[in-house]
Amino acid sequence: MELTAILTPAIEGGFVALNPETGTTTQGETVEEALFNLREATELFLEEFPVHIGGRSLLTTFQIPAHA
Repeated sequence: MELTAILTPAIEGGFVALNPETGTTTQGETVEEALFNLREATELFLEEFPVHIGGRSLLTTFQIPAHA
């Protein structure tokens, strides 16, 4: 099963990793560690709460005014 991982830099260092299909979130000091932790957390989540994933997530960007 191929899922999506979104990694963002954490304020305290390292990365926060999110799987939008399941909502699982974790962190790691490196990209590799964050992905490993996300994979593990998502597997555990799906064992307990099986879900049907009907398609791939779409990642895009949008802009807001700088003064918002």
